[in-house]
Amino acid sequence: MDHIPTFGSRLRKNIVTVPEVISSCTGIRIFGQLLKSFLFSTDVAIIRNTNANAVIAVYPFTPQPMISQSLILAADKPIFCGVGGGLTTGDRSIELALHAEFQGALGVVLNKPTPNELICRLKEKIDIPLMITIVSEKDDIKGRISAGIDIFNVSGADKTPDIVKKIRDIDNTIAILATGGKTNDTILKCLEAGANAISYTPPSTAELFKDIMIRYRNEL
Repeated sequence: MDHIPTFGSRLRKNIVTVPEVISSCTGIRIFGQLLKSFLFSTDVAIIRNTNANAVIAVYPFTPQPMISQSLILAADKPIFCGVGGGLTTGDRSIELALHAEFQGALGVVLNKPTPNELICRLKEKIDIPLMITIVSEKDDIKGRISAGIDIFNVSGADKTPDIVKKIRDIDNTIAILATGGKTNDTILKCLEAGANAISYTPPSTAELFKDIMIRYRNEL
């Protein structure tokens, strides 16, 4: 039976929709939930108005528990919270990860500079999946796997499919989330290389407002 019953509303029809092609990936099953699409955002309004399966919430500032707590409280879908690994590392990253888990995060995300020793320590402390960002084929992929990392978050721009393939050649079962870009072709390249799930960067609030404001002005 191919028919999918679909429900919406007049007030919620304007949402951020991830590319349909993402539904063809295997997904990553976490605590019984199958996640195929991850929204890359910390914008609460967008997070509340998207059909993505989960949210990866990392930002270019020192991780703060209040930000993670606010996102987890506001979201209606699983959140993966950034807990540092670069400037913020060691005991502080562990405390941030524990706080995120206790607040209800489904997973935590570490930055590229994270030492493998910190991954080992985190695996002893938290009971939710540990994700690390990979940006280059030169990253210590084998070392991350040996340390116990659960999910690779591959973000290598146009090199992303190549990095995904390298990881898949090293380990055929490790979970891989990849940035798929904006087109079906770039997403498919990541999936063909071996990605299990795709992260999607939504348009900014300003971009989403643009068409609405043009329509409002034309109504004057």
